[in-house]
Amino acid sequence: MHKIILFYIFRPIKDPLAIQLWQRTLTESLHLKGRIIISEHGINGILGGQEDELKKYVKNNKTYDQFRDISYKWSDGTGQDFPRLSVKVRDEIVTFGLKDELKVNHHGVVGGGQHLTPQQVHDLLKKKKSKVVFFDGRNQYEAATGHFKNAVIPAVNYTREFKDELKKSKYNYLKDKTIITYCTGGIRCEILTVLMKKYGFKDVYQIDGGIEKYGSIYGDNGYWQGSMYTFDGRMGLKFSFKGQDIANCYHCQNKTSNYANCSNKKCNKLLIICPDCQDKNLFCSLSCQEKKLQPING
Repeated sequence: MHKIILFYIFRPIKDPLAIQLWQRTLTESLHLKGRIIISEHGINGILGGQEDELKKYVKNNKTYDQFRDISYKWSDGTGQDFPRLSVKVRDEIVTFGLKDELKVNHHGVVGGGQHLTPQQVHDLLKKKKSKVVFFDGRNQYEAATGHFKNAVIPAVNYTREFKDELKKSKYNYLKDKTIITYCTGGIRCEILTVLMKKYGFKDVYQIDGGIEKYGSIYGDNGYWQGSMYTFDGRMGLKFSFKGQDIANCYHCQNKTSNYANCSNKKCNKLLIICPDCQDKNLFCSLSCQEKKLQPING
């Protein structure tokens, strides 16, 4: 049976290159595919493979003190979810552009927002009602197909843009409200909440385990709506048969949660496009269509 695991942990790592070598050797021996990023702040990964092999991977990780407390989020895979394996060392395991500012100790990120379980999210909403605001910690294209009800969706296309985006005065009205941040698996909110508190947001929380954990408990019977964007071959995940399409196709405007790349391979821009329009090999713009159809000289 094919499965996918999503995981991260913030812990100080003294020798990221040594951890990279170990992780590459381990994952290759288990025939796993996906992506692992390692830095001096910790590890961030998503892997796909046979369930038994993934369990061996998890067991091996527990032999290393800094990875012993990793929480793994499991979901069904197809066996074709990732084209290859990538194990890299980078300055950050999530690219916020805060390499020298982020502080990590044996408990995790220093100065972040309090973690809330999905049940605690519901309890807080019942208690404070209109004073609570959901804040999306992902990119705009991820949020388009699914988000929490009435969430604030920042105008960012890349995670590194949050650092400047949060400084804008348009968010001042939120600084005295109770903010619940969320992202796919929780990792981006670990750092986003540090930034928000630094910029004057006073009461900031994060959903422990992110959308994935919330959806695994409440499905489509809570505050989530739409499809969760995923970083694998599935491109999206609905939590139940009740899951609705809330985004509009780039071309025909019909409701859809389907993602595909522009038919001009040199562009390859990711589009929200319904299956019917995708089958027609449509483009992201007239310019891309004209370039694709332009004859090759010589």
